[in-house]
Amino acid sequence: MKESVLGYIRRIPFASFVRFGGIHRKDTFRAQFYRDLLIGIRLALRAKHGAKMMRIGRKLKIGLAMLLAIVVMGCVTVGPNATTTQPRILAMGDSMMAWNGGADNSIPEVIAQELGQPVMSRAISGAHIIYNLPISGSAGYKISNQYVQGEWDWVVVNGGGNDLWLGCGCNDCTKRMNRMISTDGAQGEIPTMVSQLRATGAKVVYLGYLRSPGVGSIIEHCRDDGDELEKRLARMAKGMNGVYFVSVASLVPDGDRSFHSLDMIHPSIKGSTEIGKRAAKIMKRASSG
Repeated sequence: MKESVLGYIRRIPFASFVRFGGIHRKDTFRAQFYRDLLIGIRLALRAKHGAKMMRIGRKLKIGLAMLLAIVVMGCVTVGPNATTTQPRILAMGDSMMAWNGGADNSIPEVIAQELGQPVMSRAISGAHIIYNLPISGSAGYKISNQYVQGEWDWVVVNGGGNDLWLGCGCNDCTKRMNRMISTDGAQGEIPTMVSQLRATGAKVVYLGYLRSPGVGSIIEHCRDDGDELEKRLARMAKGMNGVYFVSVASLVPDGDRSFHSLDMIHPSIKGSTEIGKRAAKIMKRASSG
C-alpha cells in the first residue's frame, strides 16, 4: 500500500531534518517549522483535491526530501548571537560557501567569528549562476534567487564554478563564460546580480575559487577557465563602487592537499577558514575606511 505524504513526513525523525538539511544546531527550530509547513501543504491539497492526490511513489518522496533539504539548508544564521541578533551580513553561493557547515567551519561561519557578527547563509551546494528550472531555481539553485530582503550591510557571494564544470565540462566554455560575465566584467548574469545587490545599499564581496594542487583532482582541467573567470571578476569589482573581489587562486601551494577536502574539489576546514579570514579582512578594512 502506498503511503501518504503526511505519513511519510511524520515518519522522518526530527534529527534527520537537522542533519539532512545541514542546519546549525542553534537553528533546529527551522527544521520543525518546515516540517510543519509541508504537513500544512499536504492537508490543504487534500482538502482541495481529495486523498487521491496525496498518494506518492518512491521517486516523489525522494524529490520531496531533496526540496526540503534545499529550503532548510538555504536559511541558516550562524555566528555570535545568531538566535538573538538580526544579522546584517548575507552569504550566497554554492558548495564552496556552504562546505564544512556541519563542523561549524563554513566560510560564513568563519566570517561571523572573525567579525563578531551573525551571518545568514543562503548558500546551497550545486547552485549555479545560470539556472533555468523554475521550482528548484526559485528555491536557491539559481544563486541570485538566494537573496532575501533585509537590512544588509554586506553580501558575500560566490558562484560560477558549477556553470563551468557541470555546465560545459570546463571545455569550450566561451559562450557560457560570456553569458555569466563579459571580458571587461561589465555585462552578464554576474554583474547584473551584483548591481542588484549593490542597489539595496549593501557592499558586496565576491569570492573566487580554490585551485587544485595539481594532484588527484578531477577538476584540474578547469584551471584555465577558473583563471579567466577570476580576471573578469576582478575587472568587474574594479569598475563598481562598493564591490570587492577576493581571489584565492594563489592560496594552495603545488602538491599541498591540506586546503581541500577528500574529494579534492571543495575546501577543507583549513581552506574554508583561510577563505573566510581573507573575506573578513577585506570587510574590516572597507568598514573602517
